[in-house]
Order: sequence, then C-alpha cells, then structure tokens
Amino acid sequence: MPLIRARDLSLKVVAAGGEVNILRGLDLDVGTGEAVGIVGPSGSGKTSLLMLLAGLERPTGGMLSVAGHDLAKLDEDALARFRRDNLGIVFQAFHLIPTMTALENVAVPLEFAGRRDAFERAAQSLRRVGLGHRLDHYPGQLSGGEQQRVALARAVVAEPSLLLADEPTGNLDRATGLMVMDLLFEIRAQLGTTLLLITHDPALASRCDRQLSMGDGLITGDSQRAPVESMPA
Repeated sequence: MPLIRARDLSLKVVAAGGEVNILRGLDLDVGTGEAVGIVGPSGSGKTSLLMLLAGLERPTGGMLSVAGHDLAKLDEDALARFRRDNLGIVFQAFHLIPTMTALENVAVPLEFAGRRDAFERAAQSLRRVGLGHRLDHYPGQLSGGEQQRVALARAVVAEPSLLLADEPTGNLDRATGLMVMDLLFEIRAQLGTTLLLITHDPALASRCDRQLSMGDGLITGDSQRAPVESMPA
C-alpha cells in the first residue's frame, strides 16, 4: 500500500464568477520513503494538492488515503491527530510564534502530543540543523535562514512519516536556500521520511527520486531521477 494514494481526486471552489475546478480528477501513488518534487506554473494546483494531503482542505470528489487514513472520513479532531502523528510541514513563510524562543517553537508539536521529553528532543532537533547555539533566541533575533532552519527542526522533530515542503526557499537568497535544502534532504535521508517538495526550481526538483509536473489541476508528467553512472576505474 503506498503511503499516499489518490484516485480521481478533485477540488472545486465557488468564486464570484462561478465554480472553479482546481484539481480535476488527479491520480497519484507515492511510496514510503520516496522523495517527490512537484513543479508547475502558478495556479496549476500544487499547493492545493499539498493542502489536501495535510488535511487542511477537504476534497470535493475522489479518494485520498495518506499513511493508511482515509482523510475524507476523518472529522476535524481526527485530522488534527493525523497531522500530529504523521506530518511535518515546511512553508515558504516560516510561521514561527514570535513570542516563543526557537526551543519553544520546536517543542510545540511534541507538547501537543504529550511528550515529557519535548524540550530535550527539540534541542536535539535544533542541533541537527546547526542551531544548538540559538535555543533561547526569539524569531526576531534570527536571520531568515535561521528561522527556516527552526521551522525545519520543528517539522522533523517528531520524525514524521510524511514531510511536506511548499517552496521552502522562496523567502531566502540562493546560497541560504541551498544550505537549507541540503539540510532537508540530509535529514529526510536519515529518517527515511517520505518527502513531497513543491518548487519552482527544476534543479531542486531534480534532487528528488521522482519529479511530477502539474498543469491545470492534473499531473502532466511523471519521471524518475536518472541514475548516477559510476566513473570508470
């Protein structure tokens, strides 16, 4: 059973001009531990797909199963537990709580889960992203790259089965963005976490095992990363 399975998945919204089809009968399978990069123009449905996978939006048609859960059958409380137990999410905006330190921000999901070792594990996660010296700093005292590393530490602190990343380097300069992405791929490989990465950068998508192209609410391309050929002896 794939970690993610979608069949004839659709999402429609009602706008001032009438009904808008955002996803139009999309089919998708993603295996456990797979890294998938998703590219496509603005308005192609990439972020809407991520919102459905996270249980933050509900599909208007089709079937969607994530980590063994039929998301259409879960109420809001069950969806919150599903996210707590299975997901890590990194957005373009950092979404850190400004009145909490880096350590407190990362500990939040573990505290919600009732983990007694929340702060110990949060400190370990921050050290993993190179911020062991910033535990007591507030977001306003951190650079943009440091804030995104805190967001990454928070996303992976509970070792989720699925990591969703939506343009995680969009607010960063190129050098800082590459450093953050190196960390993301390194941690994903260490944990064996399934990754869905939405990006406008084909070079980032090409670092994934598989690249999907989206257009007009459908998957228009699906390719595997070419194997790296060994150098002759």
